[in-house]
Amino acid sequence: MRTLVIGSGGREHAIVRALVMSDSRPEVWAFPGNPGMFEYAQKAPLSDSLDGSAVADFCHEYSIDLVVIGPEAPLAAGIADVLRLKEIPVFGPSQAAARLESSKWYAKRFMQRYGIPTAQWASFSADDADQAREYIEQHPLPIVLKVDGLAAGKGVVVATSHQEALGALERMFGGAYGQAGNRVVIEEFLQGEEASVFAICDGNDYVLLAPAQDHKRLYDGDRGPNTGGMGAYAPAPLLRPELLRTIEERIVVPTLQGMISENAPFVGCLYVGLMIADGKPYVVEYNVRFGDPETQSVLEVFRGDFARLLYSVARGRLERNAIQTVAEGYSCTVVLASKGYPGAIETGFPITGIEQAQQYARIYHAGTALDEHGRLITAGGRVLNVTSHAATLAAAIEQCYRAVAAIRFEGMYYRSDIGARALRRLQLLEDGP
Repeated sequence: MRTLVIGSGGREHAIVRALVMSDSRPEVWAFPGNPGMFEYAQKAPLSDSLDGSAVADFCHEYSIDLVVIGPEAPLAAGIADVLRLKEIPVFGPSQAAARLESSKWYAKRFMQRYGIPTAQWASFSADDADQAREYIEQHPLPIVLKVDGLAAGKGVVVATSHQEALGALERMFGGAYGQAGNRVVIEEFLQGEEASVFAICDGNDYVLLAPAQDHKRLYDGDRGPNTGGMGAYAPAPLLRPELLRTIEERIVVPTLQGMISENAPFVGCLYVGLMIADGKPYVVEYNVRFGDPETQSVLEVFRGDFARLLYSVARGRLERNAIQTVAEGYSCTVVLASKGYPGAIETGFPITGIEQAQQYARIYHAGTALDEHGRLITAGGRVLNVTSHAATLAAAIEQCYRAVAAIRFEGMYYRSDIGARALRRLQLLEDGP
């Protein structure tokens, strides 16, 4: 099997490794890729991952059997549709199905149509700015504002004052997020704990991977601005079997059936971001691809033929026997970020200590590059992902931070509390009532 992976982050690095380590041993190409990915994959001779025709031409020339699309932008641009029209198997949803992520407004209306639990909400365009301000001023606090379009996970503000909310609204309508902010969704704040569920779907059938928990806020204690994600662990103890069944029955199945009703059957990875409030699940957001950094931990505990699983989905016939287990042990992932992230950053700083860190964990490249001397340097906001695996979550967290301690680059920042809440929950379960 020959596979092309589109993307350049830590998520795609983890996907490439999982594909290469599959029993079916596919040859893997990647674009744009990163230095870590090219330890496993060949670089595809492409110039633009949004050029569906060029990607299709490459696939035909190199006899590619499967294309795996990692990031949301190519999916929202309809690359999967172009490839399918040229009879190239793709793991990733159509442009129509990708609206679940590319438009928060569409997703909210979709959930309303199909009775899927979510926070109460309202939506306003930039032309309705006065009504939006009035709505905010009358709304209890905290209040959540989201840009309608794609914003790399940074288009959400949880405001604790009306002044903060109005300021966020002005930035959104004022162009800070480009066209993504031409419309905003304003939601009630749900008090609870977030978790992520990943459903691998072939348009009709699905299977769940290990549930995970992401850490979106920049600082310890879930403080500070939202980011693309500062760390994760899997499986998440919060999502007990009975709660997972409820999530499947009330959210996953209605979502997939709803997409069929919308003439946009979902093929790929449906990522459901959840808030568990008073023991009940509510959808915070849909993503139409693997999460980042959750994927790094989810794939670390996955056992099976990952390449065969994705290929079967792309061909419309999910093969459950490609999976041995979705959760063997526990995994923790810590994101190492550049100073200033998720805002303005400086790049080009040398990275050291990776070889020592690899004694304890896998190191996935996210925002890295090679300088003119072949040295590894920083090249993005989220630079590296450190992912460990152990029999217990406590051991996985300990190994992860031992690896983190070995790595150095100027301005390196990371959260020191990834998984801490889950450890407390596991301790309570062990102690009993």
